[in-house]
Amino acid sequence: MNVALRALPWPIEVCVAASGFEETCLPFTRALYGTAVRLTQRPEDASDLVQETFLRAYRGFARFREGSNAKAWLFTILHSVFVNRYRKARREPDRISIDDVDERFLAARDGHPGLAASSAPTAAELESALASLPEPYRLVALLVDVEGFSYEEAADCLVVPVGTVRSRLFRARKLLFVLLRGGAPPATGNG
Repeated sequence: MNVALRALPWPIEVCVAASGFEETCLPFTRALYGTAVRLTQRPEDASDLVQETFLRAYRGFARFREGSNAKAWLFTILHSVFVNRYRKARREPDRISIDDVDERFLAARDGHPGLAASSAPTAAELESALASLPEPYRLVALLVDVEGFSYEEAADCLVVPVGTVRSRLFRARKLLFVLLRGGAPPATGNG
């Protein structure tokens, strides 16, 4: 046996099992980082989040099934790390009254019956609107609308039913419509 291999602090099986890690996981670094920035809203925290995601993925790579959806697996880990770090710090997530969302949506829609090409929002406006969404809606919008996940893949990543993904995405899109039409985000409450 090679002397260098005997000096490793972990068994050789771990090294062999993780040999495909770089080829399988690293191509998704940019997508993970982009989503992490949108989730944390701070580049430093996003870097930490992606680093922790890759650390956990590397540790568990031996259990990764070849041919599985590596992108969905990594985003599931990213979401898990995010929830553990950030969401648990808050006792209860912000709640938005669905009545308030409906009223603001209808008011914005009625005030702007047509969408002219010249009134299309800029990338900065979209980023700002996404950042202002409450976390459950922002997560679903990021996974489905930004990262291109199917409803089923997003549900797997967030560990929620597909129906929950659909309803959160519907509400997120309504909120984005209101925000991008100049409306203020709805006040959070208990409803």
